Amino acid sequence: MGALIPDRRTVLVALAITAAAIAILLAMGRSPICECGYVSLWHGQINDAGNSQHITDWYTPSHIIHGMIFYAFGWWLFVKRGLGGAQGYRWGFPLAVLLEAAWEVLENTPMVINRFRAVTANFGYSGDSVLNSFADIGWMSFGFWLALRLPVRVTVALAVIGELVAGYVVRDNLTLNVIMLLYPIDAIAEWQAAGGVA
Repeated sequence: MGALIPDRRTVLVALAITAAAIAILLAMGRSPICECGYVSLWHGQINDAGNSQHITDWYTPSHIIHGMIFYAFGWWLFVKRGLGGAQGYRWGFPLAVLLEAAWEVLENTPMVINRFRAVTANFGYSGDSVLNSFADIGWMSFGFWLALRLPVRVTVALAVIGELVAGYVVRDNLTLNVIMLLYPIDAIAEWQAAGGVA
């Protein structure tokens, strides 16, 4: 089998992981929806109280790309390396959901929120609403599905386009976020600030 096609059981496991992440986030005291009191399909400002509170924003492409990356990791693990035997490939999707859910929980801890505020373009970041975290897991799943269905070159092209568009419009994207979280570079911070992002 050359693709990470989940079955009913592994989809149910992925749903259970998602439900557990939502329960953990609520137990952590995260707001179910934006504290503004409404839900928006799109929120285009990255440094105001509505950022990471609604269904989609400028970080949605990052989560779609997560799904593409997790698909590639799962393919390497379950198809190329043969982990889990002949049926191991079915666990690629639950693994992707577990990784994304774990990130959503970690991302909303005080330590990571403070790190985002200190070194990334998201100086006003206060964490995600539970709705936004749920949507992010959904967008990651969409990215996984795209990687499952599309040729590799098309998947890579979509990821690059997503990074370039977000980078151009808001001077931030997945690549810049990872760099700035792990090893902040003054030149990047200055470039983001010059664009009015930071």
